[in-house]
Amino acid sequence: MDDPEIHGTIESLVAEEHELWQRESAGAASDADRERLRDLKVSLDQCWDLLRQRRALREAGLDPDAAAARDANVVERYEQ
Repeated sequence: MDDPEIHGTIESLVAEEHELWQRESAGAASDADRERLRDLKVSLDQCWDLLRQRRALREAGLDPDAAAARDANVVERYEQ
């Protein structure tokens, strides 16, 4: 995936996340919606991580296409 594709994926995931948060705030969210919200958070973290990897490789003069999505267990353990 290149940067525009990753950004497009992020925008799509964020739109879905907002929709689910609206359901949650209205008291209409199901357990499946809450599970999907957790999954979306992980997917977003993976996408942002991939963009950071690509940027770092590009700035180092390397091929950004060498970046790869990291496992959910890896990106969820990062410290903010």
